[in-house]
Amino acid sequence: MAELKLSESRDLTRIERIGAHSHIRGLGLDSSLEPRAVSEGMVGQTAARKSAGVILQMIKEGKIAGRAVLLAGQPGTGKTAIAMGMAKSLGLETPFAMIAGSELFSLEMSKTEALMQAFRKAIGVRIKEETEIIEGEVVEVQIDRPAVAGAASKTGKLTLKTTDMETVYDLGAKMIEALGKEKVQSGDVIAIDKASGKITKLGRSFSRSRDYDAMGPQTKFVQCPDGELQKRKEVVHCVTLHEIDVINSRTQGFLALFTGDTGEIRAEVREQIDTKVAEWKEEGKAEIVPGVLFIDEVHILDIECFSFLNRALENEMAPILVVATNRGITTIRGTNYKSPHGIPIDLLDRLLIICTQPYTEDEIRKILDIRSQEEDVEMSEEAKRLLTTIGVETSLRYAIHLITAAALACQKRKGKVVEMEDINRVYHLFLDVKRSTQYLMEYQNQYMFNELGDNEEDDSNAMNP
Repeated sequence: MAELKLSESRDLTRIERIGAHSHIRGLGLDSSLEPRAVSEGMVGQTAARKSAGVILQMIKEGKIAGRAVLLAGQPGTGKTAIAMGMAKSLGLETPFAMIAGSELFSLEMSKTEALMQAFRKAIGVRIKEETEIIEGEVVEVQIDRPAVAGAASKTGKLTLKTTDMETVYDLGAKMIEALGKEKVQSGDVIAIDKASGKITKLGRSFSRSRDYDAMGPQTKFVQCPDGELQKRKEVVHCVTLHEIDVINSRTQGFLALFTGDTGEIRAEVREQIDTKVAEWKEEGKAEIVPGVLFIDEVHILDIECFSFLNRALENEMAPILVVATNRGITTIRGTNYKSPHGIPIDLLDRLLIICTQPYTEDEIRKILDIRSQEEDVEMSEEAKRLLTTIGVETSLRYAIHLITAAALACQKRKGKVVEMEDINRVYHLFLDVKRSTQYLMEYQNQYMFNELGDNEEDDSNAMNP
C-alpha cells in the first residue's frame, strides 16, 4: 500500500525577510520626547530624532498638515531609518506613503498625476457608520425541508435569546443558506447585520461549554449577550482618499485596487469626492486624518515636480511631506541653476530642515551589534572590533554588508562564531569604494571607453572619496 504523505502547511501571513531597516521599531524616544541612546533599533542621531519626535507629536495632534520637512545628510547617516521610525511610531491608523523620487519617472502616467496619487494615499478618512444588528445566543434552528424536491423553498425558524429576552424569527431561503454556510448550531453566539443580512459567529456560549468532551483549539467561548436583541452599533472604517478616488473612477470599482491598474484619475472625480468628504465632515460622519508622504532621493525630481509640490502644500487636504536627500549644492533638474540639495529656494524656504550627522565609532559598533542580532549572526569581540574599524575607515553600509558574508565564510569552515579570519577573508573578497577606485586608477587603460588621460589629475583626485 502506498505510504500516505501529509502535506505540510505553513502560515504565510508574515513575510520573514531581513531588510536594510527591518530592525527599526520606532524613533526610540521617551514620554518627554528625549531620545534614548539605543532604543527601538535606533542609535545616535539624537538631535535629528528629537526633531522628528516633535514633528510626530504635531502630526498626532493634527496641527501640522501641509507642512514639509527635509532630512538632509551624508549617505549612510540614517535618513531613511528616521522616516521608518516615524512610520512605526504613528501606528496603523495614520496613513504613511513612501516613494522614491525616481519612481515618478517610470510610471505610465504624468509626473504630476503620480505625485497627486501619492499625496492622496497619505490622507486618511475615518468614516463612522451606525448599523443595526441582532446579537444573541442561538437556542434552536428549525429548518423545514419540503417533502417533494423543488415543490417549495425551504422555510425555518431561528430562536435567539439574550439574558433578558427570547425571540423567534422566521427565516427565508437566503438566511437559511447563510446559517448553513456558517455552520450555526444551538449554543453559538451570533451577530446578524440587519442591512446586509451578514452573519458573524462570535463564539460558543459558556453555558454550553460542557456539551462535548472534545473540542477544537479554535473554539472560543463568550458570555451570552445581555439587554435587547436588537442593538445599534457604531462601525469605524479607515480608508485613504486615493482608495475612494480609485473606487469612484473605475467601472469595476474596488477591484481596481487589487489589479493595480489605477491609471490617471480625472480632476472632476477628485473634486466631487473632496466635496462629499467635506459634507461628511460637517455632519460629523467622517474625520480627516492627515498622514505622512515620504519622498526619498528628492533631488531626482525636476522643476515641474517642485512647482507642483509648492502648490500642493497650500491645499487644505495636504498631508505632512517628509523629503530626504544626500546631495550638496547641485543643479536643479530641468534647469541650469544650482541650489542647495538640488531643491529650488522657494521650496527650501517652506521646509523645516533636520540634519543628520555622521556616526561616531561607538555608534557604528552599536549599530553593527543590532544588525548582527537581526541577521542572527554570532560574532566574537575581536571580530566586532575589526568590523567597527572597517566601518569607520570605509562606510557603515559596507561593514553591514560584510556581516552575512562573514557568517557564510564561518559556516564554510564549519565554525559556530564569526572570528577575525572570516571578516578578513570577506574584506579581501569584496572591495569597498576606496579600494575599487584605486584599482580603477591602476588598470584604467585596460577598461573600455577610458578617457581619463594623464593631464586629468584633478578628475582622478575627485574620484577619491
